[in-house]
Amino acid sequence: MRLELIAPCHFGLEAVLKREITDLGYEITEVEDGRVTFEGDEEAICLANIFLRTAERVVLKAGSFRAESFEELFEKTRSLPFEDYIPEDGKFWVTKASSVKSKLFSPSDIQSIVKKAVVERLKAKYHKEWFDETGASYPMRVFIKKDIVTIGIDTSGDSLHKRGYRLRQSQAPISETLAAALIMLTPWKKDRILVDPFCGCGTFPIEAAMIAANIAPGMNRGFTAQRWSNFIDKNLWRDGFEEARDLVDLSVQTDIQGYDIDRDMVRAARENAVDAGVDKLIHFQQREVALLSHPKKYGFIITNPPYGERLETKETLPEIYRALGNAYQKLDSWSCFMITSYEEAQRDFGLKANKTRKIYNGMIKSCYYQFLGPKPPKSHGNTGKEN
Repeated sequence: MRLELIAPCHFGLEAVLKREITDLGYEITEVEDGRVTFEGDEEAICLANIFLRTAERVVLKAGSFRAESFEELFEKTRSLPFEDYIPEDGKFWVTKASSVKSKLFSPSDIQSIVKKAVVERLKAKYHKEWFDETGASYPMRVFIKKDIVTIGIDTSGDSLHKRGYRLRQSQAPISETLAAALIMLTPWKKDRILVDPFCGCGTFPIEAAMIAANIAPGMNRGFTAQRWSNFIDKNLWRDGFEEARDLVDLSVQTDIQGYDIDRDMVRAARENAVDAGVDKLIHFQQREVALLSHPKKYGFIITNPPYGERLETKETLPEIYRALGNAYQKLDSWSCFMITSYEEAQRDFGLKANKTRKIYNGMIKSCYYQFLGPKPPKSHGNTGKEN
């Protein structure tokens, strides 16, 4: 069956997700702010959920149309072939509705009308007046932009950033999907040094180690669509998970380090790394940023320093960024990548970034500062082009 699938992602990181989907072998049909649409089949639902590092979820597109009134929304939703996806005993509801620059803007009304329209469609197709909804779940999502309605069925369930390893976290953690995307925006490769001097609960080092060891992000969790036996063969899921297990290489040699001044955070990061299966690939240590040093050249700092999200840290921010900048400038030939919403980051860091990229970290408007060191000679194993 030919399907259209929508993968939402963090704003500003669509290009990273697009590359991931292309690498899986699927054709991109549309790229918009915060989401990438691609063509696939039933197997694509399985592989995208298991292997995509930067997608927030995978949504099966049921249809798209223009609607400027609730009557139009009802009629055009009812015309979509939901019986192709939702069986007679399927449990279905509209889990989320959002609207941008559209005449229809009330999420609760949109949710209610779409649900009624789907019920009417399935009543006619299954010749029933009542649905017990005792079977698998088919949560729907509705997105309206400039009066164009897109209705999809969520195949993932819990957001894909929930890899299953981060049971302990800091007060302002970076999400797993965002961390993976930011690492993938850099020229870092598994044979290069990576240090996060503000590692918190360990997300950057752990995601880097998972990339290095080729551990699929969804390998150790479940997905809503695993119960969709009406049109996804369970063997497709079995084969997808088996492929993911076969690709893991824990023998890879890495130099990935995470530091934090908070002893409890270092302990939490270690425990999270154990749960992710990469504890042997990362060295965690309690250390303040001013003591950041490394004897080797051509390393990477990739980090999420304090933003000042807590009042008690705001006055210490200039000192923190100065310490990071001073330590970085003593590292021969290194590159530094940091995401922060702190507006004076470059001033206090003491250098102007070679590149900046606007990124939303949750609802926080942030900037990804890229301070690029020189490329290593080919003998160091990296011949790729620096971003």
